[in-house]
Amino acid sequence: MDRVKLVLSPLDLTALIVFLVVWLAYEPLLKVVARGKAAITTDMTVIRVAWMRNMAGRENKFMDGQLLGHALNSASFFASSNLILIAGAAGVLFGGESTFRSASSLIAVQTSSRLLFEGQIALVLVALARGLLDFIWSIRQMNYCIAAVGAAPDTEDEAFKAAYGEAAARLLNPALSAFNAGVRGYYFSLAAAAWLFGPIAFMTATLGAVSLLLWRQRRSKAAGAIADLRRLLQGG
Repeated sequence: MDRVKLVLSPLDLTALIVFLVVWLAYEPLLKVVARGKAAITTDMTVIRVAWMRNMAGRENKFMDGQLLGHALNSASFFASSNLILIAGAAGVLFGGESTFRSASSLIAVQTSSRLLFEGQIALVLVALARGLLDFIWSIRQMNYCIAAVGAAPDTEDEAFKAAYGEAAARLLNPALSAFNAGVRGYYFSLAAAAWLFGPIAFMTATLGAVSLLLWRQRRSKAAGAIADLRRLLQGG
C-alpha cells in the first residue's frame, strides 16, 4: 500500500477513482437515465422484439438469417481487432525496461516511474479484456439466436408465433447488448490510455467518453430516429 501511495499522486488517484466509478457504473447509470425516456438502448429492445415476432410469422426466414449473420460477422471482427490490441498492450506491458525508457522519452507521456507506467498500460489492457469478454459472450448468444431462427416452425397458431417471437427476442436482446458493451470498451480503453498524458488528460478523457456515450444514447439524430421507429411500432 505504501508503494502505491508513492507511485500515485493525489491527482492520479482521484483520476483513477473517477475512471473506475464511471466505467463500472455506466451501465446501471444508463438504465436509470433511460427509464421512462427515449434512449437507444431501451428503444432498440422494443424494435428487436418486433423483429423476432415478425420473424416467427414469416414463411421465408432467409432475410432474418442474413441479418443475424451480418451482426455475428461484425461481432467477430471487433473481437478479432480487440484481441490484436490486447496483444499489443501486453507486449508493451511486458516489454521491460527498454519499453519504459522509450515511452518515457516522449515529451507527451507523463509517467514518473516504471511501476506507474506499467499500471497505466495494465488499465488499458484490463479495459480491452473486459470488452473482449463481452464480444465473446455476444457471439455465443448470436449463435443461439441463429439456432432459434432455424428452429422456428411453420404454423398458423398466432399465439404460438407471438410467444416464440418473444422468447427469441429474449435471446437477441442480451446478445446485442453484450455487443454494445464490447464497443463501449473501446471508449473506456481510449480514456484509460489518456492516463499516459497525465491525470488531467485522464480525467478529461473519462468524463468526455461517458458524456459522448450518453449524448449518443439520448440526443443524437440516430436516437431520435430510433425513438420514432419505436413509437410507430407501438402504434404512436
